[in-house]
Amino acid sequence: MIIIEFIECLKGGTSSLSKEGIISLGEAFVDLISADQTNTRYQQFVGGATVNVAVRASRFGIPSYYLCKLGTDANSLFVAKALKKENINIDYCVPSFEKKVCSVYIHLNEDGDRYFHKYVNETPDEWLTVDELEQELFHVGKIFYFSSGTLFNDKARKTTEQALAYAEEYHMLVAFDANIRLKRWESEEECRERVSSFMKRADLVKVTEDELLFLTEASTMEEGLVKMSSLNIPFLFITMGEAGACVLHDGNIMDVPGIKVKAVDTTGAGDAFFAAILSRFHKEGVPVDDSQLKEYVHFANKVGAIATTKIGSL
Repeated sequence: MIIIEFIECLKGGTSSLSKEGIISLGEAFVDLISADQTNTRYQQFVGGATVNVAVRASRFGIPSYYLCKLGTDANSLFVAKALKKENINIDYCVPSFEKKVCSVYIHLNEDGDRYFHKYVNETPDEWLTVDELEQELFHVGKIFYFSSGTLFNDKARKTTEQALAYAEEYHMLVAFDANIRLKRWESEEECRERVSSFMKRADLVKVTEDELLFLTEASTMEEGLVKMSSLNIPFLFITMGEAGACVLHDGNIMDVPGIKVKAVDTTGAGDAFFAAILSRFHKEGVPVDDSQLKEYVHFANKVGAIATTKIGSL
């Protein structure tokens, strides 16, 4: 973690102050969201937590870089076109004739609620490799962001470790979203141990309330927060849906109520929340007191709430 070095950079290091941009490492998806309860017609959207954060960072006017491997299939071309439309720099993505971008099918149940139905990955071992990372990018970026989506595969994990090492070497702020999808993991224990080990190296971490309970094996939020405090994460954000969010910082817990809206699709709300947090840290720096930190979270709650008022994660 480099939060102290980052604060010092903000105070006066001119070369560090010139660092700009959020680098997102991950895997792009195509979300196929059912158009009705027959679950036979779909609307196509670009998706994936790291893509969602990269897009929203760009919309906040922050230089946004995305790192992944892209193929030549229709889904890859759809993703590349969407990212370019959002002014995201994909120059550091690596082309691959073998890679096929994953599809996620999201269905509607009888109550009209959306749920994950099927995950299709035809090239499960096609990931960005360590030698395909461009080190110089980390020299210019300010925030490095990733999630557990690159930790369940050994090749992707090694690439993530190298990217994290570059981020630490160049004194970037490190942001991590647990974003746990247990169907990808060999076991719950492997997921729990690996995610927790990477959380320890981050300056900003986001988890959902359910993820907090899972990672700490706690039965209540209070118990989970006590256990999580042992990791000494500088800023831990816990999203709680319409109830809002809380943040654990310096041993103190701050609750910030949510914003009431008429939700249509909650897909990507947490990503919108975290992108808003990162935008505040990028533009205004590490909060100087609890009042400023609370303002950051309140703003993020608003952005997350607005994200639920239309279909699609973006």
